[in-house]
Amino acid sequence: MIRNDRPVVPVVLSGGSGTRLWPLSRAGYPKQFLPLVSDGTMIQETVARVGEADGFAPPVFICADDHRFVVAEQMRQIGVAPSAIILEPVARNTAPAVAVAARFLADQDPDTLMLVLPADHHIADPAGFRAAIAAAAPAARAGYLMTFGMQPTAPETGYGYILPGEAIEGAPAARAVSRFVEKPPRETAEQFLAEGRHLWNAGIFLFTAGRYLAEVGRHAPQVLAAADAALKAAARDLTFLRLDAAAFVQAPSISIDHAVMEKTERAGIVPAAIGWTDVGSWSSLWEIGDRDADGNLTQGDALALGSRNCLIRSDGILTAVIGLEDTIVIATDDAVLVAAKDQVQDVKAITDRLKAAKRPEAVIHREIYRPWGTVKSLHAGDRFQVKRVIVHPGQELALQRHYHRSEHWVVLSGTARVTLEGQTRILRENEAIYLPIGTDHRLENPGKIDLELIEVRAGPYLGEDDVVRLEQADAFSLA
Repeated sequence: MIRNDRPVVPVVLSGGSGTRLWPLSRAGYPKQFLPLVSDGTMIQETVARVGEADGFAPPVFICADDHRFVVAEQMRQIGVAPSAIILEPVARNTAPAVAVAARFLADQDPDTLMLVLPADHHIADPAGFRAAIAAAAPAARAGYLMTFGMQPTAPETGYGYILPGEAIEGAPAARAVSRFVEKPPRETAEQFLAEGRHLWNAGIFLFTAGRYLAEVGRHAPQVLAAADAALKAAARDLTFLRLDAAAFVQAPSISIDHAVMEKTERAGIVPAAIGWTDVGSWSSLWEIGDRDADGNLTQGDALALGSRNCLIRSDGILTAVIGLEDTIVIATDDAVLVAAKDQVQDVKAITDRLKAAKRPEAVIHREIYRPWGTVKSLHAGDRFQVKRVIVHPGQELALQRHYHRSEHWVVLSGTARVTLEGQTRILRENEAIYLPIGTDHRLENPGKIDLELIEVRAGPYLGEDDVVRLEQADAFSLA
């Protein structure tokens, strides 16, 4: 158990696009927001490991601007109120992100212990993980930058390795770091596995905010300067803290390992046998999944017949496979991936090709999150689009106008309050309204349950930029 008089603050890093898990993971909705291993999403599972335990404070999130509403909504779903959601205007790797979080926390108390957590890892033993944090805490409070080493189970070449050194006084389970090893060639990884001395670098850290700022200032001053300037000039946006773009872009794009951990003399490590996995590919998800007697892992509306050692997942239509072996089959509403299990690292090449062709399937899903709810594209033609819109209770959209499209709204469930050209009416289930081109309108949900409606757009131009917001409120258009 962690001491309650000074709780540990989880700092959740929610960056990255998870392209090797396409078509489920996409730049606009990456893997940390998906339920890959359990009913909860990966970011929800990350928070849940420490969120209900004694000695942990509400989390701080560092995420991309495009993902801000997804983070907020997924935390709302599990009843977690973040202490801050800090928005990065551009991706700059982990060292600047952690520097921003450290400065944010140090301004309140430089002795705050911060637990840096990637949002997309799987840990099978949460209690063991919390025990490892408790074991590392004395060394972290004594000024060490602590990391956690996982016992290798295979000659993995995609992870970095750490060699533990001498014991740290006052922290019986902690060791000083003897050396870091970059992602090694297979022969070296096999040697490490046989010797049993090296540990996988999991990219999870524990240190005080003040100590990290001191070390990053010493070893990567440009990172610290940019982080400090970006936070100092940050602006509040609804419930978010938006870093200053001009300042943050000056930070080098560098990892915390390269910027600080490999250079500091205060690096420490605690070995942790907790069933850790960096879910970085479909094959890694198959390895940790609950497979049947034939070695198949099926998720969603999926069937396997006469197949062995396959992963079949459908987040859309019924997906059935026959006579396959060592194959990955992933189906969504708008894309299907079929790959040999030993070649899933090449999935990124598919996403690169899609991006080059400017295909939307590389970036966004059909369902998009907004601060007030969600919009899902159901069908589209030359001069029409059909969307399903969900507005959460008590939420409203900005008063707006469209110059190139009309809209029809049909309420499926819940209650809608619609303002059209200054006149307000209530719509209930199976009722509809027509919004002509150029009319001023607003949609609200005054009820206690979600408002679900079908929106049909029609006109010569249906782009999302055909919107004029007539009021700037804590709401946004359907675009």
